[in-house]
Amino acid sequence: MNIIEIKNLKKTYNDSEVEVHAVNGVNLSIAEGEFAAIVGPSGSGKTTLLNMLGGLDDPSGGNILIDETELSHLSSSDLINFRMRNIGFVFQSYNLIPVLTAKENVEFIMQLQGKPKKDREERTYQLLEAVGLKGREKSRPGKLSGGQQQRVAVARALASKPKFVLADEPTANLDSKSTENLLDIMEELNKKENITFIFSTHDQRVVNKARRVITLEDGKVISDIRKD
Repeated sequence: MNIIEIKNLKKTYNDSEVEVHAVNGVNLSIAEGEFAAIVGPSGSGKTTLLNMLGGLDDPSGGNILIDETELSHLSSSDLINFRMRNIGFVFQSYNLIPVLTAKENVEFIMQLQGKPKKDREERTYQLLEAVGLKGREKSRPGKLSGGQQQRVAVARALASKPKFVLADEPTANLDSKSTENLLDIMEELNKKENITFIFSTHDQRVVNKARRVITLEDGKVISDIRKD
C-alpha cells in the first residue's frame, strides 16, 4: 500500500532574478515498509524534496498526498498537527533539546500529543532499549557520544508512531562504527515493525543498506532502482 504519492512536484527559488528549479517535476510513490535512499550530488534537490515531504517547505507546484491527505490543503495549524502525528524526523545535527535527558527528549512529542504519562514512559523505555540505550535514560545529550545522540533522535522520531520517518543525512557526523550501529538499528526496526524510512544521503553505507535507491539530478528523478 502506498502511503506517499508525489505528483509533478516542483520547488522554484528566485535568486537575484534567476529561477532555480530545486525540484522539477518529481513523480514518486512510496509504499509502507520501504527502506529507501534518495541520492544525488549537492544541489540535486534531495533535502528540498525531504523538506516538502515533511511539510517543512511549501511546493511551488504539484501535489503531495500522505494517506490521501493533500498537504497543501491543510491550514498552518492543521499541518503542524498532521506532521506531529504522522511524520518522524531524524536530522544531521541531532536537534536534541540539551537541557532534557534522553528519556525526556523521546517523551516530548508524546507530551505534545497529550498521551498519558504511563503510556509515554512505557513507549520511551521500549524505544530506548530498542536503540541500545537502556540505562542511559537519564543522560543529557552533552553526556552522550554523537552516535548515541543520533540513536536518541531515532527513538524520538518513532515515539509518535509515525507513518514514516524522514532522515536527512543522519550519518554525516558519525564515525564508521556509529554509522554501522545506527543503520543496523534502523534496518531492524524497519523489518520487525514495518516502519518506513526515507533517507537523503551522500553516504554509500546508507545506499548499500537501502532496498530502494532514488537518484536525483537537477531536481529530477533520473534513476529509481529497487533491490528486492
